[in-house]
Amino acid sequence: MRSSSRVAQSSARLASLSLWCLALAQGVSASIDSSGLSNYSFPENFIFGVATAAFQIEGGWKAGEKGESMWDTYLHKHPNFTVDGSNGDVAADSYHKYKLDINLVKSLGLKYYRLSISWPRILPQGSDNRINKDGVKYYRTMFKELLEQNITPVVTLFHWDLPTTLMDLGGWSNPKMVDYFEDYARVAFTVFGDLVKIWSTMNEPHQHCYNGYGSDNFVPAIMSSGVGEYLCAHYLLLGHSRVYHLYDKMFRPHQKGKIGITLDAFYAEPKDVTKAEDREAAERYLQMRLGIFAHPIYSEKGDYPPLVRERINKLSLLQGYTRSRLPFFTDNEINLLRGSSDFFGLNHYTTYLMSNVEMHKNWKVPSWDHDTGVLMEQNPKWPKPGADWLAVYPQGFRKVLNWITKNYGTKIPIIVTENGVSDFGGLNDYARVSYYNNYVYQLLLAMHEDGCNVQGYFAWTLMDDFEWKDGYTVKFGLFHVDFNSTEKTRIPKLSAFNYAEIVRKRRVNFRYIERTPKSTQINSL
Repeated sequence: MRSSSRVAQSSARLASLSLWCLALAQGVSASIDSSGLSNYSFPENFIFGVATAAFQIEGGWKAGEKGESMWDTYLHKHPNFTVDGSNGDVAADSYHKYKLDINLVKSLGLKYYRLSISWPRILPQGSDNRINKDGVKYYRTMFKELLEQNITPVVTLFHWDLPTTLMDLGGWSNPKMVDYFEDYARVAFTVFGDLVKIWSTMNEPHQHCYNGYGSDNFVPAIMSSGVGEYLCAHYLLLGHSRVYHLYDKMFRPHQKGKIGITLDAFYAEPKDVTKAEDREAAERYLQMRLGIFAHPIYSEKGDYPPLVRERINKLSLLQGYTRSRLPFFTDNEINLLRGSSDFFGLNHYTTYLMSNVEMHKNWKVPSWDHDTGVLMEQNPKWPKPGADWLAVYPQGFRKVLNWITKNYGTKIPIIVTENGVSDFGGLNDYARVSYYNNYVYQLLLAMHEDGCNVQGYFAWTLMDDFEWKDGYTVKFGLFHVDFNSTEKTRIPKLSAFNYAEIVRKRRVNFRYIERTPKSTQINSL
């Protein structure tokens, strides 16, 4: 540990100056004092946590009679799917090292840990006719250990690792998935509900459907553009609703927990704010990609947003389809979906510039992209420390929180379930320190100056992990993982120390990296 502090300290002064200059450039100078502390602070009851996902960290793909997920099966059949030819067979080996990882969470001073259950680890065949006792024991032991360490587990039921047996039936394009998801949830609530009091039904349905059913960016790589994405979205929403009401009626009365859903949103900034068509394009993108999932749940009227329904209906007819490519909810389904979440889970990473365009050479017809009709770009001046899709624009975080508040009000609390940035590795992750400082500060502004009802924030992610098609080439972790070592050694990065300081102070300290000796930081963790 101390050796890493000597490595980190060599360039700390220069980098901390760069962080300070970036903070000034992004307009926070008037809101911090000479010590570098933000003028606003988080309330004592604010939820601070860190997030992971089962397939991305667990490994143990055959351990304890676990069944195969569609990611297991697909990556074994297509080893070149990921850019580095990797898979999740071992990952960070958290399956065997979960106690160590719980200690990492505790070292950050956190009281909440968002993680997911591997569906095939509980139900190896996907259905509830066979429950894997080893899988149940594994998660119960982990949840008990978290509670003993005074850490609340926040558990996602579906974070993309669908059992292969169910993917063979068409996955979320098959309406029977709603029944299978309800059966799985019933098992999870029954065997874990005495320990878990905060649930999320599913993670980022937009990304899962868009990338997995409309293209081959994610498994299952179905590439049913313009049709498969909407079937997936429709039945995911119905699955969420079914599971929400199952918990609400059968389990909440005695388990006393909460349940919601986790959506994702890039912020949509008009490329030219003076052009009405660019402003309309930005709003259309948000309605087509976030509103399509949020409006049925959080709006007063329910159902898909009118803009989404009208646009897809019209384009479907123009393309010669007998009926809309976007399925319809029944009146009963609309009523059951409306209000079916105790919080608004939001994953946010970056912002795009939006301009209106009817067609682009890379779009298929039909497709979600063509239906949206928006050209997405990023300002070349925005830093990109890692993955090419993730540019740093902190103000977009505040703006998307305001968009949600404007459209759905303040009665439902917002919990930021993921926020973070990637790089290509190293312990001296100054870009990540800067990202967290500036994004968390924008969160404070949204709360204190705009009245957004944000009650929690989870950093993505605890440690470097398997990042889907990017494999292990990009890093999001607060802790470095040596994937070449048999022990998968974890080492804290500078961002870990910085995030722990935010949690301790309940404020952003823009000069913490400069002011606190690195050896002290490492010892404190």
